[in-house]
Amino acid sequence: MSVYADLLRHRELFASLFRRDLRAKYKGSVLGLAWTLALPAALMLVYLVVFAVLWKAQPTETEHYWLFLLCGLPPWVFFSTSLQGGARSIVENAPIIRKVRFPRQLVPLSVVATEVVAFVAMTVIVLVLALWFQPESRDLAWLAIPVGALIVVFTAGVALAIASLNAIFRDVEFVVTAALLPWFFLTPILYQLDDLPGAQSRPWLVDLLHWGNPLTPAVESYRTPLYEGKLPPTGDLLYLVVAAIVALALGALVFRSVDDRIASEA
Repeated sequence: MSVYADLLRHRELFASLFRRDLRAKYKGSVLGLAWTLALPAALMLVYLVVFAVLWKAQPTETEHYWLFLLCGLPPWVFFSTSLQGGARSIVENAPIIRKVRFPRQLVPLSVVATEVVAFVAMTVIVLVLALWFQPESRDLAWLAIPVGALIVVFTAGVALAIASLNAIFRDVEFVVTAALLPWFFLTPILYQLDDLPGAQSRPWLVDLLHWGNPLTPAVESYRTPLYEGKLPPTGDLLYLVVAAIVALALGALVFRSVDDRIASEA
């Protein structure tokens, strides 16, 4: 995994890219880096108002639905923003890539690192709310932190693969953007899989939504200790560990296959 070992070998360069991306993200704003907390909070508030208040979505026997919703949002928001930003990162940095020889994988990975800041902010918000409104979760809510770390690893691998492909095939960015909307509704963030109207009559479809969508085990593993105060489901957690390893390997494989072409085609 020398592709990722370059993060350590060139950690000063990676830190520089990270600071540049973070400053660029909030450049010219009055609050500056304070938006790392304000933006996630505002985004979660919008979802809460739309789905829990206006739409009045309410899964069966789900208390504090607003908290159920908020506990499932951070992994999705982090994943989707990382993929969107990472997909175009190499293309946007093409002038630098053509002039200077450096480990190009650091570019999309720095974008993911930038989104980790917002992910941490969102996790802090939901962790505080869970500890306050769900006293039974106080012993195990902290498990959302290592689960979140696995989600970061999984996302980094996927983002690297997509960024590498988009440098060669520009349609990839648009395919990802188009896929994210239906992907959101196919991920059990607004609902519980067992509460779907067709869950009893079509169990195979529920299994497909659960195990065919790598974000489902991620969301379930992250939300369970926060919202229910229970250990993450063993199957979901193992799935997430394997998915993270596979994503890293896939990201490295795709990057290596196109690395020589990135400078000329980005």
